Amino acid sequence: MRSTTLLALLALVLLYLVSGALVFQALEQPSEQHAQRELGEVREKFLSNHPCVSDWDLRVFIKEVADALGGGANPDTNSTSHSNYSAWDLGSAFFFSGTIITTIGYGNVALRTDAGRLFCIFYALVGIPLFGILLAGVGDRLGSSLRRGIGHIEAIFLKWHVAPELVRILSAVLFLLIGCLLFVLTPAIVFYCVEDWSKLEAIYFVVVTLTTVGFGDYVAGASLNQKSAAYQPLVWFWILLGLAYFASVLTTIGNWLRVVSRRTRAEMGGFTAQAASWTGTMTARVTQRSGPTAPPPPEKERPLLPPPPCSAQPAGRPPSPAPPEKAEPPSPPTASALDYPSENLAFIDESSDTQSERGCALPRAPRGRRRPPNPSKKPERPRRPGRPRDKDVPV
Repeated sequence: MRSTTLLALLALVLLYLVSGALVFQALEQPSEQHAQRELGEVREKFLSNHPCVSDWDLRVFIKEVADALGGGANPDTNSTSHSNYSAWDLGSAFFFSGTIITTIGYGNVALRTDAGRLFCIFYALVGIPLFGILLAGVGDRLGSSLRRGIGHIEAIFLKWHVAPELVRILSAVLFLLIGCLLFVLTPAIVFYCVEDWSKLEAIYFVVVTLTTVGFGDYVAGASLNQKSAAYQPLVWFWILLGLAYFASVLTTIGNWLRVVSRRTRAEMGGFTAQAASWTGTMTARVTQRSGPTAPPPPEKERPLLPPPPCSAQPAGRPPSPAPPEKAEPPSPPTASALDYPSENLAFIDESSDTQSERGCALPRAPRGRRRPPNPSKKPERPRRPGRPRDKDVPV
């Protein structure tokens, strides 16, 4: 992502946060001030009716009550009464563990011991990645099942000769509607009937839970009227499926945005190519009208390469066939030796002259080895007595 795009996105998020803060402040601050005034009036009324209780003692009592409620205590019970309600029974503890690894963290029940807080640190570090892997797998299976079911509906629409673009839009809408019906509306109706909440409160709890916000003001199974031990574990399995559905929706949206981005880049690339072609055509026309152009710069001279290796084949003769592997190659035909003093130092034939004119030299014999006698060469003339040899003649 480019730095300019990142800065623009950051500015957009900050603007969104500021606008949300202003709206929440305008909506919630009057209610908070009204609740604070009511609490002050109740405190003053209690102190006037009980003059033996000081204001400091009342404040300490209220603080202790708030801490006890935060620890999961039941205000309707006392030390003499017996109740089966507990915030840390097996079902509630299972639900609390589920809120840790799902990162919801309602906050209605909190840890009070140092050992519990230390264990929670390591439990979250291991459980959150493990739940993420499970969520990805469940979301993949759930999304593929929903898309497979919607695929049959698409086939029916295509048989009715509906436009493919319209079919894609209808399939996306059906995917969202079926998911919202299964994981939002149906649980909201269940919570409305079981928890004795209003319809808005039930939908609010569902959305806050599946978005992992988890304020904790509304928690399923936290009321004293709910006595079933399997209720909160079932709620956690609903949270698992709902989060998997939302994950598949986000994955689908991400894939759609990626496809749109690729198409946009392809269209922009085609437009750029067309613009470049049009610019080149217009430039050529203008150049033709203005007159001849300057000659192109001369090319650099290429260095001469050495002649390729060639075989010692006499000029005017067809190439001889390749000799067999084990047969010895025949010696090249030679002409009569040249009659000059150094005739015994080298022999030159017609083929060597021809190859020398073409730029190809015959391979020389390695030094230290004598050439084999040539049967076609004339025998050496007898040397007169007293005549020095050719090699002894001074140059």
